[in-house]
Amino acid sequence: MSDLLLKMEGITKRFPGVLALDNVDFDVYEGEVHVLLGENGAGKSTLIKILSGAYEKDSGKITIEGKTVEIVNPHHAQDLGISTIYQEFNLVPYLTVSENIFLGREPIKGKIVKRVNKEIMKAHAKKLLLDLGVDIDTGIPVYRLGVADQQMVEITKALSMKARVCIMDEPTAALSANEIEELFRVIKRLKKEGVGVIYISHRLEEIPLIGDRITVLRDGKNIGTVSAKETRMDSLIQMMVGRKIAEVSYHKERSIGEELLKVKDLSRKDGLNNINFIIRKGEVVGLAGLVGSGRTELARAIFGAEPFDEGKVYVSGQLVEIKSPQDAVAQRIAYLPEDRKLDGLVLVRSVQENITLPSLKRISHKGFIGRNIIRKSAKEYVTKLIIKTPSLEQMTMYLSGGNQQKVVIAKWLCSQSDIFLFDEPTRGIDVGAKAEIRNLIRELASQGAGVLMISSDLSEIIQICDRILVMYQGTICGEFSGEDASQEKILECALMGKVVRG
Repeated sequence: MSDLLLKMEGITKRFPGVLALDNVDFDVYEGEVHVLLGENGAGKSTLIKILSGAYEKDSGKITIEGKTVEIVNPHHAQDLGISTIYQEFNLVPYLTVSENIFLGREPIKGKIVKRVNKEIMKAHAKKLLLDLGVDIDTGIPVYRLGVADQQMVEITKALSMKARVCIMDEPTAALSANEIEELFRVIKRLKKEGVGVIYISHRLEEIPLIGDRITVLRDGKNIGTVSAKETRMDSLIQMMVGRKIAEVSYHKERSIGEELLKVKDLSRKDGLNNINFIIRKGEVVGLAGLVGSGRTELARAIFGAEPFDEGKVYVSGQLVEIKSPQDAVAQRIAYLPEDRKLDGLVLVRSVQENITLPSLKRISHKGFIGRNIIRKSAKEYVTKLIIKTPSLEQMTMYLSGGNQQKVVIAKWLCSQSDIFLFDEPTRGIDVGAKAEIRNLIRELASQGAGVLMISSDLSEIIQICDRILVMYQGTICGEFSGEDASQEKILECALMGKVVRG
């Protein structure tokens, strides 16, 4: 058996009103991928932040290669050989690849006048990348790289610091299928070099492909550790949620009504070309396509966040002018963005403030807004969506990812929107929260709303949607009914741009 790299025993952490971790044990061996699973709010992030030095534990013991340590800050964690690659990368966009890899540890030349030795730095960075089998120009700024290549820069940075334990938080969330294969190849190379990998993901289907062991957290407790290759998915889900997940049957039971949204000949110079489609009352229309195909740009154009150059938008048969998000909100159009933290929430404001933000004009009386009406409105949707929060006054930044996503949905429900544009609504959240949000989308449609749903999860989009549109290089190249769609048909259309109707 490989040597034990890391052992965490009896880790406990409390926040005001919340026991985040309750006597948790966790360990990692050399050359192992140990998957950490759990619903949002289960304690995964807290455990990782303690290990990476962002939080201090209240009690418990951490041992690294047989030595007991007290991790006091992130720099100390790095010195101990622990590196963390977060879902939001910790890179400086306008610095080069090599400058990011060696940031704060640059090689110096000159005895009197000391300067960064850029030639040696670039050469060292290139060697580290090639050792991983990755070919990236080390002299270009990282903002010019795609998400997958930026992730490789993060992994290379970790290895440059002699990482023995590498923590990967949702590493495949924004990657295509080919990019995921490349990431798995790199992880397998790390395993051969004896690095222990802590792998956090909500994509259960990928875990047997890369994981060795799985530890499940629920409500701050360690529920158990099992084999990744031998454990059934339904058993894992049962461990994670402590219940069977019920998803209501899909679109066949809904009645589709009259036209609600019509987009005609919509174009934008930087990548949208002659887009045409309609959404009816009670209908969920899926929007599939590869990363960069124009799906997000289309949603943002309809919402007025990135106005289009040509084309028309009709709401309930009436031509409307949408040049800003305010115009869209006035037409009762809601947008749940791909990046909820950046575009969907005011993280330093409370749950109740976020939920009622788009509705302030509606709930005000003669220009005044009473605290009671704000509280009452927010409480209704916190209860309805089962948002887990210690109080309505809790700052949104402290909620789990799934609960943050529910707050974004709640604010648009509170605003009484009719048309919902959902961009990757279940990305980066746990299986329980995914089921709840899918059911919520179905419920919105059953109540007469029209929904445009962007998703990279093809099984999800087939399961939920009445019709599926496929985008390729800024145009709609295919359309399928929910019953006739298949992953193979959608992928063929998305990859080849082949015009298909199903």
